[in-house]
Amino acid sequence: MELKPGLSALVTGGASGIGKALCLALAAKGIFVTIVDFSEEKGKEVASLVEKENSKFHQNLGFPSAIFVKCDVTSLRDLNLAFEKHVSTYGGLDICINNAGIANTALFWKDKTDGTKTWKHTINVNLVAVIDCTRLAIKSMQALQKPGVIINMGSSAGLYPMYIDPIYSATKGGVVMFTRSLAPYRRQGIRVNVLCPEFVQTEMGEKAGAKYITLLGGYVQMENVVKGAFDLIMDESRAGSCLWITNRRGMEYWPSPAEEAKYLMHSSSSSRRKISFRAPLGAQLPQSFEKVVVHKLTHKFRDATHIVRAPLKLPIESGHVLLKIIYAGVNASDVSFLVSFNDEFDLGFYSLNILCEDCDTFKPRGEEIAWNYWLWVLCIYRMEKLGKVNFSSGRYFLGNKKDLSSLLPFDAGFEAVGIIAAVGDSVSNLEVGTPAAIMVYGGYAEFMTVPSKHILPIGRPDPEVVAMLTSGLTASIALEKVGQMESGQVVLVTAAAGGTGQFAVQLAKLAGNKVVATCGGKEKARLLKDLGVDRVIDYKTEDIKTVLKNEFPKGVDIVYESVGGDMFDLCLNALAIRGRLIVIGMISQYQGEHGWKPKNYPGLVEKLLTKSQSVAGFFLPQYSYLWKEHLARQFDLYSSGKLKVAIDPKRFLGLHSVPDAVEHLHSGRSSGKVVVCIDPTFEQQMAKL
Repeated sequence: MELKPGLSALVTGGASGIGKALCLALAAKGIFVTIVDFSEEKGKEVASLVEKENSKFHQNLGFPSAIFVKCDVTSLRDLNLAFEKHVSTYGGLDICINNAGIANTALFWKDKTDGTKTWKHTINVNLVAVIDCTRLAIKSMQALQKPGVIINMGSSAGLYPMYIDPIYSATKGGVVMFTRSLAPYRRQGIRVNVLCPEFVQTEMGEKAGAKYITLLGGYVQMENVVKGAFDLIMDESRAGSCLWITNRRGMEYWPSPAEEAKYLMHSSSSSRRKISFRAPLGAQLPQSFEKVVVHKLTHKFRDATHIVRAPLKLPIESGHVLLKIIYAGVNASDVSFLVSFNDEFDLGFYSLNILCEDCDTFKPRGEEIAWNYWLWVLCIYRMEKLGKVNFSSGRYFLGNKKDLSSLLPFDAGFEAVGIIAAVGDSVSNLEVGTPAAIMVYGGYAEFMTVPSKHILPIGRPDPEVVAMLTSGLTASIALEKVGQMESGQVVLVTAAAGGTGQFAVQLAKLAGNKVVATCGGKEKARLLKDLGVDRVIDYKTEDIKTVLKNEFPKGVDIVYESVGGDMFDLCLNALAIRGRLIVIGMISQYQGEHGWKPKNYPGLVEKLLTKSQSVAGFFLPQYSYLWKEHLARQFDLYSSGKLKVAIDPKRFLGLHSVPDAVEHLHSGRSSGKVVVCIDPTFEQQMAKL
């Protein structure tokens, strides 16, 4: 909701403290305000100040731009009259802020009364009245069929125990959970959110001891509370959201996505509800289709691949599904690269756990062997189908150039979304027309047949979902499982404006961390700021090493690293004590005449030992058991507006554009996820719906 002149707001407890600050801040936007409070003197004073502010926007209204209503919020009759007066004066209700609240007047463990004038009264003011006001606000908004926002004032005491006043803590905890449970009202255009600041310097806040306030880092500034409230009002994606404000951690939404994931349920029935979308498909399937295949091993994707036409084998094999590909994702590892091996280089470095049945071990003879991070996986899949490898043996497959060349040609592309076009016998849980995603080799194709177990159901076949696959899943799983990310940490993300970096910065921020991100260029820096990054380092205008040394002298707790080379060295040196560096790739080393060459890191062990640090690699296929869970989490975050997905603005249409897309990614000019629309005609059909 845009805060603009002519809107109207009702604020309970608006005569002093946070309520007064919010009334004046709303008035500064030209918004009409009803101040509801028990103190007539203070309430009329605030109403006068609001009218003065409003005079800058409105003249000759014929009605007051601010009204005061004396009200005991524990009286339902008083509340009804307050809401009725507001609606009759302003013709509706756009914003309701339920701010009235009190502290318990007696220590709980010393209170010998029945609580009527102490703890029971506190519950009535802080919780029951908030419920009553929320009900009346919803009723007013529903009656006029206009969208509206309700902000309930919680407290940090509602998120964790407040031992000095357990009754106050109980009431605020009730407000938090009550508000979060009202998220479904967003379907009616009504958003209810809760604001939870730590101590603010108000009459109530000053009752806390000075030493206690000092331990908390001082009072939360009133302007931060106002900003938090306005954020909850203006951000259309926020419904049932809880914004926690402290001096120690700044503003963060509570709970974090990782905590939410512990209790969120993804039942089969909810999955079916999400996949209500059915795509328009042609009446007949074609007899053949086109696909991109790798026919030569080289670091240049354009030279390594070409398009072939293959027959579409019908009927579909039992237990399999035919997927019509709509969008395919482009990854840094789609480029083949050369590696020079010597007898001392052990491919165990990749931890792929492969056994070649022809030999238990193999020592390369120093010749150059063409490899590709993902094509390597594709080769393995192909060999598995030929019965030559076993994924679970715990041993390694090694081979020379001749061994790998014997696997040619093989299909390219590792991720795609599309529509189920046909199903084989014994497939009972998937229907034709259902959107689906896949993460197996062969994504650069018009059609592909896969075992039904590899199908990942999705809500819609959109390019944003492609981004959630390799890029999103890598960030989500790597940060949680390898980075052991919690909250209150400093997280550094390199190449942050890319496909996976954009997810890493947002997930780290949603978890309550301070996020530092590197990128190259003003447009990328702007994207990262829009995604909520705390400190963007544009290496084209700033020196990354200098910034990290000066602004983060204690180091960073987690690094999400995908560049490699000198950037890896820089990040390693920037790690804090007990810091964790996650290696998810090394894009700077993928291309070049001699391809990917292993690097030596002298002194690495000593560095890690002296600061209890760790460096760990992350290889997505080894976490396939987590794909569905984390994809569902991302889709929930995306659907609720908590997660933004940036798609590179450059459009690539049809299979013939795949080499252009791969080269665009490696040019350093991409921003967001690079996606190829395999079937532009389908996209045009969807645009008409």
